[in-house]
Amino acid sequence: MPVYVNNLQDQLAVDEELVAMAQRVVQEVLASEGVPGEAEVSVVFVDDEYIQRLNREYRGVDCPTDVLSFSMLEGEPLAGQEEELILGDVVVSLPAARRQSAEYGHSLAREAAYLIAHGVLHLLGYDHQVEDEKQVMRRKEEAVLEKLGLPR
Repeated sequence: MPVYVNNLQDQLAVDEELVAMAQRVVQEVLASEGVPGEAEVSVVFVDDEYIQRLNREYRGVDCPTDVLSFSMLEGEPLAGQEEELILGDVVVSLPAARRQSAEYGHSLAREAAYLIAHGVLHLLGYDHQVEDEKQVMRRKEEAVLEKLGLPR
């Protein structure tokens, strides 16, 4: 299950531990959802300015956010995609994760893990527009974080 992690920001250090944690979170979400081992996900760490541009361009919302998901399962299949299951990209604003970790009183790693789990669940079709769906997502996110030793 290939998990690619890229860092496109320079405001916060991204060390091997954060990269490994991101990979474990993706792998745990996919395993808990029964997604085949050959599925591919990319995690990209960015700053607020970068994620605001994406948010404006793809969602029409001109402000930064904490996480965006770009699914490759939506729309028409790409040529050659029959052999691979490319789920998509999860883009995380590390400055937003840092602010939220301070607000919620937990570590940056825990907040980044939460945002990654949230983003991967979106790639798999989960949403939180209505309360019932939101509760399902929250339970799944927390179960993954607990399993990885990052509970609230």
